[in-house]
Amino acid sequence: MRMHMMNAHARRSAAALLVLGLAATSACNSLLDVSNPSSVPASDLEDPLLMPTLEAAAIQTFQCGLVNFAATAGMLSGEFWSSNGFVNNHPWEWRGVAEIKSNDGSCAYGRNSTFMGFYTPLQTARYQLENTFDRTDKFSDTEVPTKAKIQTEMRAYAGYAYLLLGEGMCTMAVDGGPEMTKAQVWAIAKDRFTDAIARATALNDASLLNMARAGLARANLDLGDMAGAATAARLVPTNFVKTAEYSEQVQARENRFYDLNIRDDLISVTPPYYNLTVLLIGQTTPSADPRVPVRNVGRAGDDNVTPYWQTSKYTPATSATATAPIPIASWVEAKLILAEAVGNTTEGKAAVDSVRATKNIQPLVVNPGDDWTTLIIEERRRQLFAEGQRYVDMLRKNLPFQSGTNRKGQTYSNLTCVPLPDVETRNNPNFGG
Repeated sequence: MRMHMMNAHARRSAAALLVLGLAATSACNSLLDVSNPSSVPASDLEDPLLMPTLEAAAIQTFQCGLVNFAATAGMLSGEFWSSNGFVNNHPWEWRGVAEIKSNDGSCAYGRNSTFMGFYTPLQTARYQLENTFDRTDKFSDTEVPTKAKIQTEMRAYAGYAYLLLGEGMCTMAVDGGPEMTKAQVWAIAKDRFTDAIARATALNDASLLNMARAGLARANLDLGDMAGAATAARLVPTNFVKTAEYSEQVQARENRFYDLNIRDDLISVTPPYYNLTVLLIGQTTPSADPRVPVRNVGRAGDDNVTPYWQTSKYTPATSATATAPIPIASWVEAKLILAEAVGNTTEGKAAVDSVRATKNIQPLVVNPGDDWTTLIIEERRRQLFAEGQRYVDMLRKNLPFQSGTNRKGQTYSNLTCVPLPDVETRNNPNFGG
């Protein structure tokens, strides 16, 4: 009954989820500096003064869903291996169908948590974002002075919740409804982004506007609308980035990549990312690709079998903590979307080279006979490493997944996208139990 319990619970009291990370967060966003009420009766959710708290809770739940999506997708795509022996972790590497269907993920994790999965965190975030929008809509601007900002944020973040669920899942269902195709989910994401763009424009909020533009470009790319993807991507300005923020004041608010790969040796970077090289500007001999910062620790992981390699992508330069942000939307991704959408043109080449220049990498060399899309997908593999996007590209382009038997004697299944979990199919009446 868990799926229906989750939705019913959210409908009765979304405030119960406020406990997740609202206690004295240190995130770099004043929105999240909201005191935790610890216990909120359902009737209090009709109090307009509570809307900023619901706003913060919804965004924090999305940030949990994002890091769980990126880490889980990293294992499914073969960016990371399971370097431990826990049964709630290693099946995500070899893609065990039954095991994945029975593990839908959670935001209730600590530094040593090994479970994976993104379905429940993103579904919960999606519900909270939509619910907070609707609750706020009941009040006037006088009752909730930040109403316009809250509703714009809820639309932009909800767009990304739908986007990620559409990208990772084979099919979807929303609030106990019928089975939905990926395209149907992305259509909702487009609607949310379009609404967010209109609201952010009226609000004159450049950050939310460009977040929604980047999301719209990605949704259009997923849908195969290259013209729409290019149009939206062109509008995202250079150097724009919208990140998910993390904190160590509550373990469930930490960046799990750091805990899984640095603090604990629970997942390890895989061989395809070990020794990638590139020509830096002014050099004639290849150097390590700065877009994929990895290192060999020189020992096996927690399972005593897997070579243990770390990535420093999410290691803050100032301290060894799990507080590094993760990109939600960025001009870098927008440029790569633009390059793919417009093809091997002057505009497309300039878009790729502008991204490479940020890492001091020489312009892309396109030789006669090179397939442009293949080149761009490789650029994305490196530039967007450990962001969950490699998995999305593999599904989008029907790229081969790992097959055969891994180093532990486990056989990879033919699963690619994530099927609806048991908590959905066993409790949603549209699936017949």
